[in-house]
Amino acid sequence: MSQARLMDGTALARRIVEETARRSADLTARTGTTPCLATVLVGEDPASVTYVRMKQNRCRTAGIASRHVALPADTTTGDLVGTLRALSADPAVHGILLQHPMGHHIDERAAFEAIAPEKDVDGVTFASFATMSFGLPGFVSCTPGGIMRLLDAYGVDPAGKRAVVVGRSAILGKPAGMLLLARDATVTYCHSRTADLSAAVREADIVVAAVGRPRLIRGQDLKPGAVVVDAGYNAGNVGDVDFDSAVERASLITPVPGGVGPMTIATLLEQTVTAAARQLGV
Repeated sequence: MSQARLMDGTALARRIVEETARRSADLTARTGTTPCLATVLVGEDPASVTYVRMKQNRCRTAGIASRHVALPADTTTGDLVGTLRALSADPAVHGILLQHPMGHHIDERAAFEAIAPEKDVDGVTFASFATMSFGLPGFVSCTPGGIMRLLDAYGVDPAGKRAVVVGRSAILGKPAGMLLLARDATVTYCHSRTADLSAAVREADIVVAAVGRPRLIRGQDLKPGAVVVDAGYNAGNVGDVDFDSAVERASLITPVPGGVGPMTIATLLEQTVTAAARQLGV
């Protein structure tokens, strides 16, 4: 069997950001208001600082204003909730991104729920999960949303296919499964307590690896011709899939880096402009 074709998230994300920049410029010209994304970071975790800076740079590329709120590491849940509610009430802010993880002393769910649903452009609130699950207008979790755009771009129709999602996090695994289900895939969730993970993965036409364990999914675990989406990112630019063996067995596969990651940021920017348009009534 020939090697899998790479699903180039970098190139697709670039096209989405270019279109988002055009939409942002048009919205600004029509309303006099530039779409604005507020980023909130608790503490100074180096990886989180890097991610936030990258998102701010991408905002500039897309013609989106950014406002950064840096809070000390010892910020309480109450103070963080107050900050997020203030941003939610600020008409100059159209989207809010709370960078996570936040530290064990923070009630992460309480913080997320302080974000107004209409500004939840990262798709992390209960309201966003509900709209994703029921196929209603709202904002998708950015990484799962980016995954669906990649599948569409490469002609992968989930309808009738068996999809296995390895991972069950509230902002990646669970919503990825719901979005696939909404597209008529038959979805199986697997996780750290799944018995005989390899047997479950071997039945899958589409595999989404999102568990945070390097090279967990191996080539021999895959059904020949499977579509493999690696949403993992581990130390040393390593995903949750053993790329070298998987590329020999899959039909399509995302690289790490350059696959899912760029699509996450592109989806965030696109949803920020959409949020601004809705709030401005255009």
